[in-house]
Amino acid sequence: MLADSLRALVFDVFGTCVDWRGSIIRQCQSLGRTNVDWEAFADEWRTDGYIRGIARIRSGETPYVSSDVLFNKKLDELLPKYGVNGLSEQQSQALATAWRRLDPWPDTVAGMHRLKSRYVLSTLSNGSFATLTQMAKHGGLPWDCIISTELRNTFKPAREAYLLAPTLLDLQPDQVMLVAAHDSDLKGAQKAGLHTALVLRPMEWGPNGQKPPPPDPSFDFVANDFGELATQLGIA
Repeated sequence: MLADSLRALVFDVFGTCVDWRGSIIRQCQSLGRTNVDWEAFADEWRTDGYIRGIARIRSGETPYVSSDVLFNKKLDELLPKYGVNGLSEQQSQALATAWRRLDPWPDTVAGMHRLKSRYVLSTLSNGSFATLTQMAKHGGLPWDCIISTELRNTFKPAREAYLLAPTLLDLQPDQVMLVAAHDSDLKGAQKAGLHTALVLRPMEWGPNGQKPPPPDPSFDFVANDFGELATQLGIA
């Protein structure tokens, strides 16, 4: 059985393990600026600063920088655009490091502890090593280790990004399974020879956000949360 041949589960983090949108909105709202559309602010920060920023690097349009640099550069553009000015040094620093304090989804930590009873657990994320480390500390995420694509100056869905996991863990690709909420990420992992588990996160983009497509039948597992994935893998 596949569950018995797997040795490690590696996880996408933003959106899969943590509620990035809700967390960013809450941190922004704590600044007390009630006249700012923080939901649009958070969506643009993620979409253009991170997702499109990575796409521009992968296409060769811009040189490689870490995801931290992408987030900070976009923040510098968003603050004047949304009329956010007069922040104290403490407030500015808190906002600049907001992506390091993302809260886990309600099922994440308990589900991961169940999964960890059988498998090695690691991130496999485009987040920086520092951000992933501090996020784990903030949210109590029980990783055995942290793998960031920053280690190879690349980003998913590049093939070499996925192969970081089996290489660093001294495993074969088919002994590793990516757990993610995004079809494109999982399909990239498949092309690199990894197994795949889709965990549905319909609220990633909020109650009015675009809903994900139906699960691709090629994925090895489809679960509503980490606890359900653990059950499907035969973990009590």
